[in-house]
Order: sequence, then structure tokens, then C-alpha cells
Amino acid sequence: MTSILYGRPPLVFDPPGAATQTSPLIPGSTSLESLPDGAVEGAMIYAPPGVLERRYTLAQTLRVLKVGGRLDVVAPKDRGGSRLKKELEAFGLEVGETAKAHHRRCVVVKPGRVTGIDAAIRAGALQQVEGLEAWSQPGLFAWDRIDAGSAQLAAHVPPLKGAGADLGCGHGALATVVLRSGAVTALRLIDLDRRAIEAARRNVGDPRATFEWADVRTLAAAGDLDFIVSNPPFHDGGAEDRRLGQAFIRKAAEMLKKGGSLWLVANRHLPYEAELKTAFRRVTPVTDGGGYKLFEAVK
Repeated sequence: MTSILYGRPPLVFDPPGAATQTSPLIPGSTSLESLPDGAVEGAMIYAPPGVLERRYTLAQTLRVLKVGGRLDVVAPKDRGGSRLKKELEAFGLEVGETAKAHHRRCVVVKPGRVTGIDAAIRAGALQQVEGLEAWSQPGLFAWDRIDAGSAQLAAHVPPLKGAGADLGCGHGALATVVLRSGAVTALRLIDLDRRAIEAARRNVGDPRATFEWADVRTLAAAGDLDFIVSNPPFHDGGAEDRRLGQAFIRKAAEMLKKGGSLWLVANRHLPYEAELKTAFRRVTPVTDGGGYKLFEAVK
């Protein structure tokens, strides 16, 4: 393998067009974890914002890079870019740094000896989280805790029936609650993040569950589901994007049969009511407190 790419760097940084994509947020990409040591000649990373996730990604990339191979890392200044140089130096690397378009860019050539890789990989890997009693991984939403919005939805959703889906399933906490109902016949767990799907597979050991690494916004919709539960994302690349949740609402309406229900929780400030009322026949506010609002919407 000649070169790999992680994420989608801005075009101003000339990302390699022929490189193998390795981001877990791009369905169908190759996982860094599957690549053998020293198999890659060059790599470009659009570094993730979280410290553990970023150090893990850097360490995995250094592992698969051959000695003498070039590593090119880019990040927004306010989302990890200002720390890149020191983090790379902590691996024992000599780093060249430049600034461009509100980003920092660091370039290194892998030496014969790199330090600290194993520790960074252990800290950022898929792991059983103490207190959560579940498998999760840094980089996932609420990776080391139960999100308050999901907890509110879990506390109020009634026993559901038939076939359904969890859109943006994360590591599977909400799906576990839904599957307590013996009347549920099938549940599709769908998430954009490969790591979430891998964690959910370990956490949800129920034969009624299936797992899909996919972008909810582009799913084919047969209009055959009885119910959907969702705590939709509202950040893209670290920036708030309310269109994500609105797209989830429209897709849920497409996936449900007539009379099917969507149970959706959202941060209180997000403007989803108009989208719900456009896409569904009946919208009922269930709770509104603790910074979150919960709706049942019937198609």
C-alpha cells in the first residue's frame, strides 16, 4: 500500500487523491487497525479533535508507516492543531510545523525508533469502560458515560412492538433498553461511525439486533418499520449543524410505515418542531426538562 488518508482535509492542503481512506466516519473505508506494521509509505491525517482519539490515530498511523515514510497531519488551530507539534514530539519525532487557513500542519519522517505508541493505542482503543459496564471507544459520542438525553429517552419510551431501528445507535445503550420488550421482533442499529458499530456488536447480544455501518441520511427507505428511536447528532467535525437532526427526522418518516412512531430526544435549543410537524401526522411533546426535550411523532 503506497499511502493512506484519514478524514477529509481541506483541499488547500492537497490531500492525495489515490490514497486509501481509513477514517471510521466514512462507511466502507479501510480500518487503520487492520493494516500491518510498516506497510505504508506515506500518510495524511485530518486529525480528530479529542485528545485520546487524536493520539490513538497518530500512534496507529505511525505503527503502519514504514521507517522513512512521511506523515502529514492537519488540524484546525482551535480543535487540536495548536497541540499537534507537542503531541508528535512526545512520540520522539522531529516535527516541521506551518500555519495556513486557520489550521496547523505538521510533517514528520518516521525514524527508526518511535516511543509511546503502545500506550497511546491502549488508551484510545475499544475498551470496557468502568462504571458504564459496556464497550466503547474515545471518539464516540458520550464514549465514557450515559448521555443525559439518551437516559431521558430510555426512561420514557414505552415497550415497543414490531420491527424498528435506532438511528445513530452509538455503542448501543438505547438499543439495549428497547430490546427489553419481548414484542420487538427486529431492531436495526445504524451509525455513521464504524467504532460505534463494533462496540454495539459487543454490547447488544440479542439475535433480534442487526448492525449497519451507514450514513442515515443516504439510507434506502422502504417505509416498513413500526418504530424508530433516535438521539440524533447535531455536530459535524466539531461544529454545530442543526441540519443533521432535521435530516434524521425526514429519513425516519421515510422509513416508517403509516401509523409508525418516532421517539426522538434532542437538546432543548434545537429547532426540530417544524420539521417534525411537516414530516409527521401527529407530534406529541413527552417531556421537557434538564436541557432536553422528548417527542413522540406518529406518521
